[in-house]
Amino acid sequence: RPQWTRLIRYQNLQGQERYGEPVDPTMDIGLALANAEPIMAPWENGRRLSETEQVHRLLSPISAEMCGLIRAVGLNYVDHAIELKVPIPTVPTLFFKPSHAIAPPNTVIIVPPVAQDEELDFEVELAVIIGRETKDAKETDAMDHVLGYTVANDLTARKHWQSSSQWGFCKGFDGFCPLGPCIVAAHAMDPHQLSLTTHVNGEIMQNGLTSSMIFSISKLVSYLSQGTTLPAGTVIITGTPPGIGDSRSPKVWLRHGDVVECAISGGIGTLINTIEYGSPAKINRGSEGS
Repeated sequence: RPQWTRLIRYQNLQGQERYGEPVDPTMDIGLALANAEPIMAPWENGRRLSETEQVHRLLSPISAEMCGLIRAVGLNYVDHAIELKVPIPTVPTLFFKPSHAIAPPNTVIIVPPVAQDEELDFEVELAVIIGRETKDAKETDAMDHVLGYTVANDLTARKHWQSSSQWGFCKGFDGFCPLGPCIVAAHAMDPHQLSLTTHVNGEIMQNGLTSSMIFSISKLVSYLSQGTTLPAGTVIITGTPPGIGDSRSPKVWLRHGDVVECAISGGIGTLINTIEYGSPAKINRGSEGS
């Protein structure tokens, strides 16, 4: 069991990578950082230090190197399956996103030209972070393998999504999995009693509850670990509630300059990113990439 409740990864003003926890336990880290507010308490060798320092750059709480392959679950909310007019799945729908899809909070997501054709969609998701190497976990003890939870935005190029039965291409572009702002320890919350929202330019688009999940977190961890090793640091994104842009009338696509805020309750906070339509010469990695 970790000593912290909410953990972030960041760079301080000296450019050092650190881990820290907000002094104010009620602070929404993403919103505060957007307003240049947060002061953090750094950690060292597993213990909290007394001095504080200001965050210079907020990093994704799990780096691309730590994460490896992102496991993603589709169609895991009853009301989302209904809005898409598809049958309720009987087993989890699994796809993968590459580690380079991870992007930090409070950064610009550069959308490649191949995904700019009236199709960029948003999906707020609860992300599960695996805390220790896991294989063949039983559903009854699967939660013992969970370190904590954060927010993900499963960005999707819908025209590519519609043209293929496999989702790795349409969801796997660099920067298409913003992650953060913090990890809330598994012992500090009930992941099935959370609210999830997405705002685009201040207008609410998604508003759901994790209690509407078809498959529980324990079911997903157990299912994904059968015959498969999930290394420590593995990220599992667990599906999105209703309200995606593709299901709205008229449809809502993310455009150049849009600000997307994906938020989850329970102390996780708000994941904020700005959309930029890039030219072919630009590299799509947000800021420091992960």
